[in-house]
Amino acid sequence: MKKYSDIKKIEYLGPQSKEPFAFKYYNPDEIIHGKKMRDHLRFAMSYWHTIDYAGTDMFGGNTGDKTFGKTDPMEMFKAKADFAFDLMDKLSIDLYCFHDVDIAPEGKTLKESLDNFYTMVDYLDKLQKKYNKRLLWSTANNFGDKKFMAGAATSPNADVFACAAAKVKACLDADVKLGGTCYVFWGGREGYDTLINTDMGLELDNMARFLRIARDYGRKIGFKGDFLLEPKPKEPTKHQYDFDTATCCNFLRQYDLLGDFKMNIEANHATLAGHTFQHELRVARLNGAFCSVDANQGDPMLGWDTDQFPTNIYDTIYAMYEIIKAGGFTNGGLNFDSKTRRQSNTLEDILLAYIAGMDTFALGLRLAYKLIEDGRIDEFIERRYASYKSGIGKDIIDGKVTLESLADYACKLDHVEVESGRQEYLEAIVNNVIFEK
Repeated sequence: MKKYSDIKKIEYLGPQSKEPFAFKYYNPDEIIHGKKMRDHLRFAMSYWHTIDYAGTDMFGGNTGDKTFGKTDPMEMFKAKADFAFDLMDKLSIDLYCFHDVDIAPEGKTLKESLDNFYTMVDYLDKLQKKYNKRLLWSTANNFGDKKFMAGAATSPNADVFACAAAKVKACLDADVKLGGTCYVFWGGREGYDTLINTDMGLELDNMARFLRIARDYGRKIGFKGDFLLEPKPKEPTKHQYDFDTATCCNFLRQYDLLGDFKMNIEANHATLAGHTFQHELRVARLNGAFCSVDANQGDPMLGWDTDQFPTNIYDTIYAMYEIIKAGGFTNGGLNFDSKTRRQSNTLEDILLAYIAGMDTFALGLRLAYKLIEDGRIDEFIERRYASYKSGIGKDIIDGKVTLESLADYACKLDHVEVESGRQEYLEAIVNNVIFEK
């Protein structure tokens, strides 16, 4: 197999190709429904899993080497950045995402860490200009350091609240400098382990205060993009305040933040919440809160966030179906919050994993459009709810009924027949669309 250094650019060779380092379904500049595939999908590279993760898990250390031959911390992170942009160039990926601690070494103090961060932001800015790339979103790692063990915005310690704010300020500065169109809040430890030591009301109010002051600062410095919450039900916190999309939307609505704030939906987080990926996307769409996606998949036999590269074509078809119905991406994109498996520990494996994930979503895009164009599913749903187009159903929709009038109507009915939902028939239609020649 080829070595990473020998690979110049991943080309589209089509589904018949057996070349491992080639796209089979993703053709970046191919026009589909009036838009290039790269603009439909807006692929982004995740810095944390791709550039920093070296195979460590809860039971073992690194299986790969992400030092890139450097020992000095700042030189190491510059080498990481050089690799990151070379990788994006090989894969025709235009965007990337990072946490503050992903791109720069941490110092002995918060100020030292922020100084290192700003230095590396300048370095990334030069690489962006060289490679014609741009930031999709940044986020602050307000969960890793021990001072965040009881939360960041929801910490019982006000000094921690202030430290978290400083890190978010730095990331928003970076977003503006690097052209980011979103800013993400992932509340990894914004929740509680037990209510016997928790003022839940104060914590929720403080989280809203934190989001509000971050939004106000972002708008003041010229950030015109979307602020995003990333729902996740557990791991590490047992009761996280951002459990799922519905919980997040309810929180934002309660504190009058819905509008500036939308959702960054992760497939594996949906699984952990007991939902499908499609469900979370649908809820975001119906609440006017859809924006961006962390693309990955979980292992149903494991109860944690495995962050695998997406290869399940049904998941990507249904995801792209929802994204198309939502009007497509504007400020958001498909960020591969995915890591190679611990045994896939070479730089070549990173390329192969991205090719697999990008091709799976590209095929999902193609087939989602075929499913919509086929029309049978939309037609079936339209017919299934036809009773609301006339008679008592239309009166319900138009608000012309009362509980008394509905009771009178119902008591005059001799028989009520609910038609079949025909789930198996509809699933067969999906297979028919996927596999038709």
